[in-house]
Amino acid sequence: MPAEVLRIANSGVVWTIAVLIVLIALIQSLLYIRLAFKTADQIGFSRDLCVKGLRSGTISAIGPSIAVFIVMVGMMSVVGAPITWLRLSIIGAAPTELTAATVGSQAYGVEFGSTSYDLTALATSWWTMTINGVGWLLFVGLFTHKLEALREKVGGGDTKWLAILSGAASLGCFGFLNAGNIKTGIDQLSASAQIEGAGGPLYAAIGGLISMIILLKVAEKVTWLKEYTLGIAMLIGMAFAVVMV
Repeated sequence: MPAEVLRIANSGVVWTIAVLIVLIALIQSLLYIRLAFKTADQIGFSRDLCVKGLRSGTISAIGPSIAVFIVMVGMMSVVGAPITWLRLSIIGAAPTELTAATVGSQAYGVEFGSTSYDLTALATSWWTMTINGVGWLLFVGLFTHKLEALREKVGGGDTKWLAILSGAASLGCFGFLNAGNIKTGIDQLSASAQIEGAGGPLYAAIGGLISMIILLKVAEKVTWLKEYTLGIAMLIGMAFAVVMV
């Protein structure tokens, strides 16, 4: 890949734009946290529970962040550090961003990160990553405010049924995503050709499942551990996958 590409991709102008946008995302996050605490006071929700929830979310984010960081290192060497940092800060879906960048370069007619990857290919990757996220932003802006009314309508105002509905939806989402990883791991292990790191997604799922069950049992007696179980289980699952492959 020409050195000129990375020089421009890591230029001061691009860094300035990236910093400004990431700062906007950071400010939005802080405003959201402040609004959550303010609303909690209005409805009589304990401040201690708010802090525990925030701390639990922070701990649980460590596992996914490690996976994002690994992809980020690879992307930085091709599309530049500022754009990689920007995209993964406001979107966070590392595989999606990497796929979009790759599809963009292939649409231009060159392989991602190859010696033919010039400035036009870089621009195409950047545009593909940006346009790829537009649909989500439009959906959030146009329909998010209507989803709560839809949830209430489906639940019929029954708080217990709403809790079951929300829990089932979460289990369905995470189950669907996890099923894809398990299938990928099984396919890798059953492939005739040797694949480097074969079975990693499957081993990570198994390690995370077993550790989560154990941690939840332990948390019944060690109550302070409960808010950290998800983050710890993810880390154990990742470590188990590394050991197994």
